[in-house]
Amino acid sequence: MNAIRFFADLRRASPPRDPNILFAERLTMGERLADRVASVGGSWGFIIAFGLFLAAWAIVNMALLGARAFDPFPFIFLNLMLSMLAALQAPIIMMSQNRQAAKDRLEARLDYETNLRAEAQIEGLHEKIELLQAQIALLVGKSAERQLDS
Repeated sequence: MNAIRFFADLRRASPPRDPNILFAERLTMGERLADRVASVGGSWGFIIAFGLFLAAWAIVNMALLGARAFDPFPFIFLNLMLSMLAALQAPIIMMSQNRQAAKDRLEARLDYETNLRAEAQIEGLHEKIELLQAQIALLVGKSAERQLDS
Protein backbone atom coordinates (compact mmCIF):
# COMPACT_ATOMS: atom_id res chain seq x y z
CA MET A 1 0.00 0.00 0.00
CA ASN A 2 2.90 2.38 0.74
CA ALA A 3 4.31 1.76 -2.74
CA ILE A 4 1.01 2.82 -4.31
CA ARG A 5 0.99 6.01 -2.27
CA PHE A 6 4.65 6.63 -3.21
CA PHE A 7 3.87 6.26 -6.92
CA ALA A 8 0.78 8.44 -6.57
CA ASP A 9 2.91 11.16 -4.97
CA LEU A 10 5.41 10.90 -7.82
CA ARG A 11 2.64 11.33 -10.37
CA ARG A 12 1.69 14.61 -8.72
CA ALA A 13 5.30 15.83 -8.61
CA SER A 14 6.42 18.83 -10.61
CA PRO A 15 7.34 18.40 -14.29
CA PRO A 16 10.95 17.59 -15.20
CA ARG A 17 13.39 20.45 -14.80
CA ASP A 18 16.21 21.43 -17.14
CA PRO A 19 19.50 20.74 -15.33
CA ASN A 20 21.32 23.38 -17.39
CA ILE A 21 18.95 26.11 -16.20
CA LEU A 22 18.97 24.86 -12.60
CA PHE A 23 22.75 24.76 -12.53
CA ALA A 24 23.22 28.13 -14.28
CA GLU A 25 20.99 29.83 -11.70
CA ARG A 26 23.39 28.88 -8.90
CA LEU A 27 26.67 29.91 -10.56
CA THR A 28 28.79 32.53 -8.89
CA MET A 29 30.78 35.07 -10.87
CA GLY A 30 34.00 33.15 -10.12
CA GLU A 31 32.50 29.92 -11.44
CA ARG A 32 31.33 31.63 -14.62
CA LEU A 33 34.83 33.07 -15.05
CA ALA A 34 36.40 29.64 -14.51
CA ASP A 35 34.13 28.16 -17.17
CA ARG A 36 35.04 30.94 -19.58
CA VAL A 37 38.79 30.55 -18.94
CA ALA A 38 38.48 26.77 -19.42
CA SER A 39 36.54 27.16 -22.67
CA VAL A 40 38.99 29.72 -24.06
CA GLY A 41 42.11 27.90 -22.82
CA GLY A 42 40.94 24.64 -24.32
CA SER A 43 40.16 25.97 -27.78
CA TRP A 44 42.08 25.72 -31.04
CA GLY A 45 42.01 29.50 -31.30
CA PHE A 46 43.92 29.81 -28.04
CA ILE A 47 46.43 27.13 -29.02
CA ILE A 48 47.11 28.75 -32.39
CA ALA A 49 47.32 32.27 -30.94
CA PHE A 50 49.62 31.11 -28.15
CA GLY A 51 51.81 29.24 -30.62
CA LEU A 52 52.10 32.42 -32.71
CA PHE A 53 52.95 34.40 -29.56
CA LEU A 54 55.73 31.94 -28.67
CA ALA A 55 57.11 32.04 -32.21
CA ALA A 56 57.04 35.86 -32.20
CA TRP A 57 58.80 35.91 -28.81
CA ALA A 58 61.57 33.68 -30.13
CA ILE A 59 61.92 35.66 -33.37
CA VAL A 60 62.04 39.01 -31.58
CA ASN A 61 64.59 37.85 -29.02
CA MET A 62 66.84 35.88 -31.37
CA ALA A 63 66.69 37.57 -34.77
CA LEU A 64 65.55 41.16 -34.27
CA LEU A 65 67.18 42.12 -30.97
CA GLY A 66 70.19 39.83 -31.19
CA ALA A 67 72.71 40.79 -28.48
CA ARG A 68 70.31 43.33 -26.89
CA ALA A 69 67.55 40.72 -26.36
CA PHE A 70 65.58 41.18 -23.14
CA ASP A 71 65.20 37.36 -22.89
CA PRO A 72 68.13 35.63 -24.66
CA PHE A 73 68.02 32.12 -26.13
CA PRO A 74 67.15 29.72 -23.37
CA PHE A 75 64.21 32.14 -22.79
CA ILE A 76 64.28 31.96 -18.99
CA PHE A 77 61.75 34.78 -18.58
CA LEU A 78 59.37 33.15 -21.09
CA ASN A 79 59.74 29.86 -19.22
CA LEU A 80 58.85 31.63 -15.95
CA MET A 81 55.77 33.22 -17.53
CA LEU A 82 54.64 29.89 -18.99
CA SER A 83 55.08 28.18 -15.62
CA MET A 84 53.02 30.86 -13.89
CA LEU A 85 50.33 30.61 -16.57
CA ALA A 86 50.17 26.83 -16.15
CA ALA A 87 50.09 27.18 -12.36
CA LEU A 88 47.03 29.46 -12.64
CA GLN A 89 45.30 27.81 -15.55
CA ALA A 90 45.39 24.22 -14.25
CA PRO A 91 43.37 24.82 -11.04
CA ILE A 92 40.89 27.00 -12.92
CA ILE A 93 40.31 24.26 -15.47
CA MET A 94 39.99 21.70 -12.67
CA MET A 95 37.37 23.91 -10.97
CA SER A 96 35.43 23.98 -14.22
CA GLN A 97 35.71 20.19 -14.59
CA ASN A 98 34.52 19.67 -11.00
CA ARG A 99 31.52 21.87 -11.69
CA GLN A 100 30.79 19.93 -14.87
CA ALA A 101 30.90 16.70 -12.86
CA ALA A 102 28.45 18.20 -10.34
CA LYS A 103 26.21 19.27 -13.22
CA ASP A 104 26.33 15.73 -14.63
CA ARG A 105 25.33 14.32 -11.22
CA LEU A 106 22.39 16.75 -11.06
CA GLU A 107 21.30 15.75 -14.55
CA ALA A 108 21.50 12.05 -13.62
CA ARG A 109 19.41 12.66 -10.48
CA LEU A 110 16.77 14.55 -12.47
CA ASP A 111 16.71 11.75 -15.06
CA TYR A 112 16.20 9.26 -12.25
CA GLU A 113 13.28 11.29 -10.88
CA THR A 114 11.77 11.48 -14.35
CA ASN A 115 12.12 7.72 -14.73
CA LEU A 116 10.40 7.17 -11.38
CA ARG A 117 7.52 9.43 -12.42
CA ALA A 118 7.20 7.61 -15.74
CA GLU A 119 7.20 4.26 -13.94
CA ALA A 120 4.47 5.49 -11.58
CA GLN A 121 2.36 6.70 -14.49
CA ILE A 122 2.81 3.40 -16.34
CA GLU A 123 1.82 1.52 -13.20
CA GLY A 124 -1.30 3.69 -12.95
CA LEU A 125 -2.14 2.98 -16.57
CA HIS A 126 -1.72 -0.76 -15.94
CA GLU A 127 -4.17 -0.53 -13.03
CA LYS A 128 -6.69 1.35 -15.17
CA ILE A 129 -6.36 -1.17 -18.00
CA GLU A 130 -6.89 -4.06 -15.59
CA LEU A 131 -9.95 -2.30 -14.19
CA LEU A 132 -11.31 -1.73 -17.70
CA GLN A 133 -10.67 -5.37 -18.61
CA ALA A 134 -12.54 -6.49 -15.51
CA GLN A 135 -15.46 -4.18 -16.37
CA ILE A 136 -15.50 -5.42 -19.97
CA ALA A 137 -15.48 -9.02 -18.77
CA LEU A 138 -18.36 -8.22 -16.39
CA LEU A 139 -20.35 -6.52 -19.16
CA VAL A 140 -19.68 -9.37 -21.60
CA GLY A 141 -20.77 -11.84 -18.93
CA LYS A 142 -24.00 -9.90 -18.28
CA SER A 143 -24.65 -9.65 -22.01
CA ALA A 144 -24.20 -13.40 -22.38
CA GLU A 145 -26.60 -14.01 -19.46
CA ARG A 146 -29.24 -11.79 -21.09
CA GLN A 147 -28.91 -13.68 -24.36
CA LEU A 148 -29.30 -16.98 -22.51
CA ASP A 149 -32.34 -15.66 -20.63
CA SER A 150 -34.06 -14.61 -23.81
